[in-house]
Amino acid sequence: MGGRSATSGGEMRGVRRVIVLGSTGSIGTQALEVVRHLNGLHGSGASPVRFEVVGLSAGRNAGLLAAQAREFGVRECALAEGGGIEGVRCRVGSGAGEALVREVEADLVLAAIVGVAGLRATLAAVDLGRDVALANKETLVAAGALVIPAARRTGARLLPVDSEHSAAWQCLAGLPGCAEGPPLVAPACVRRLVLTASGGPFRTWSAGRAYDATPEQALAHPTWSMGAKVTIDSATLVNKGLEVVEAHWLFGLGADRIGVLIHPGSVVHAIAELADGSAIAQLGAPDMRVPIQHALSAPLRLPGCGRALDLDALRTFEFETPCEERFAAIALARRVVEAGGTAGAVFNAANEAAVDAFLRARSIPFGRIVEVVGEAMEAIAPGPVRSLADVMEADGAARAFVASRVGAAAGRSVG
Repeated sequence: MGGRSATSGGEMRGVRRVIVLGSTGSIGTQALEVVRHLNGLHGSGASPVRFEVVGLSAGRNAGLLAAQAREFGVRECALAEGGGIEGVRCRVGSGAGEALVREVEADLVLAAIVGVAGLRATLAAVDLGRDVALANKETLVAAGALVIPAARRTGARLLPVDSEHSAAWQCLAGLPGCAEGPPLVAPACVRRLVLTASGGPFRTWSAGRAYDATPEQALAHPTWSMGAKVTIDSATLVNKGLEVVEAHWLFGLGADRIGVLIHPGSVVHAIAELADGSAIAQLGAPDMRVPIQHALSAPLRLPGCGRALDLDALRTFEFETPCEERFAAIALARRVVEAGGTAGAVFNAANEAAVDAFLRARSIPFGRIVEVVGEAMEAIAPGPVRSLADVMEADGAARAFVASRVGAAAGRSVG
């Protein structure tokens, strides 16, 4: 089992062994950039900790995975699709990531596999008591009822990589019971935790115009550089809905204590509103390398490779409350928190299937994505989560439902 390298005061030093799941994706490649930077600081004496990448996993990009393994001297890899890579021990197949986590000693697992595909490997890391730098929000949305009790049992920390949850963690860090990091239960003095959203590319569009937006228009995010699926989720605000559910699990908050504000500047990432009338906010440039570095190196505060926030350039802060009739994904997420059980698995799987239908198959219009997710939640009643099998059964039912609706839509009008 992996352990934490730390002094008696809790400050890391020594060697921290890291597995990166999803190393060839947007978050994975930026995480390795951060590791490269942090090890440069260690080499110059500016950091007490060195990061050793001991495992890498990818979906199908064997060429980039091999290049990453050579650069970081990694001997243990996993590839979901393909025939492996030369010169390293490479597990292959749908369970390769989980096998990598279970077979390779590590202190931290960075979970950056998009979608429910990363669930088993992430849960394996938690079961082993390893800290998880969590970039895969779908893990908690679909299976928080399994992951959080496992983390509390083993002592694994869930260190958020999403900018909003990283910001929320930093806002709460000085409050009673919050110093160690998630999972935690926010104290009663936290009246509300507010997550911000850029509003995506269609914030100023009419609902009718946005309904028929093309994939190319939906992928043109105004402030963030992300993978395709996350960018579409940002455009629908499903991403913010997923984050509401994730915040519920990470910080022990009910839906009534989690707020959402549209903030087009993407500078304020979260706000903790306190009972005494004050508020604590976290600010940063819209650069994922900043929260990635915090997840890897906290509690250290080291020089970063991400963009620094230029306070002199800030003139105004623009906020607006999202219309939940226009952005129904947020209301659906609140229903997930309130319903519990397999509701999160249905919400997540239906969205993954609908995004795929829009982005790859182009068989539904953009505006249909959230509609079909809501229909799936109406059609599939939530059940209890007793094991991973319950989660996967709900996942499969949601995907089958969306497939039936997408097929009907394609037959009528979309080709």
